Amino acid sequence: MLRQTWPHRFSSFVWLFLSFFIVTTCVTPLDADDKVRALIVDGQNNHDWRTTTPLLQACLEATGRFQVDVATAPQQGKPAAEWDAFRPQFDQYQVVISNYNGQSWPQPVQMSLEEFVAKGGGLVIVHAANNAFSDWPEYNKMIGLGWRGAEFGSRVTVGKDGKPLILPKGEGPGAGHGSQHDYTIVTRDRQHPVMLGIPAEWMHVKDELYHGQRGPAANMHILATAFSAGSTNGTEEHEPLIWWIPYGKGKVFTTLLGHGDYSMKCVGFQTTFGRGAEWVATGKVTIPVPKNFPTATATASVEGAK
Repeated sequence: MLRQTWPHRFSSFVWLFLSFFIVTTCVTPLDADDKVRALIVDGQNNHDWRTTTPLLQACLEATGRFQVDVATAPQQGKPAAEWDAFRPQFDQYQVVISNYNGQSWPQPVQMSLEEFVAKGGGLVIVHAANNAFSDWPEYNKMIGLGWRGAEFGSRVTVGKDGKPLILPKGEGPGAGHGSQHDYTIVTRDRQHPVMLGIPAEWMHVKDELYHGQRGPAANMHILATAFSAGSTNGTEEHEPLIWWIPYGKGKVFTTLLGHGDYSMKCVGFQTTFGRGAEWVATGKVTIPVPKNFPTATATASVEGAK
């Protein structure tokens, strides 16, 4: 498996397990002559990136649509020389997936990502990657909302009429989440290519439900939300969990699902993640919605539906 630089090393047992997991749970592979070139960036995160990156990679590759490399940033506190050598070649790819939440990237790397997306590249933000880089203005524009304090920027929820509600900075809560639990995802735009064919409501496997995200929130297209119940220490509001934002000629797809490997085993996560990555890369979605997709009353995961 080709990796750009800084590869992870996993035992053959782990890769055997992942191969079995993907074959039995991910969407059916497609016949495609030209695969989408994708790069996952990881290396630091307050979540278990060493477990989740191989899972993300294997899930994309199992669709038959992607050729995936991984670029792993230096660990916290590593010498400057290692950071000087960290220069992912974003322009060699069609989509970049961030599984990174840690110290700031060197300015040349930041500028390279900005240019990549502005010129038409796709960017996918997975869960805690939206926590990163609060001091990077263009990143905040690309993600729209991030894990930030209440004074940082606007807060967005969705009202009972399905329309976005915007609170200015300083009003309402800052970023947080309640206890982990299974919860219902509400599909807000069923005509969007990523969400086409996905049920109006579906159950997501145990996960964090982010609330109170803050940021510029400009040009946000909300694709899915979930109700953050007070019984789980939530906000009693419908919080956006999947959305996209145009940036120059490119597109940025954010999913706040995927706290751990057990959350990513949700067929709903795998499907929306893969379809979102394909769409921001190509403008089209060919990956089908699998028959075992979650329903309004039952989750579906590697362990089966319940």
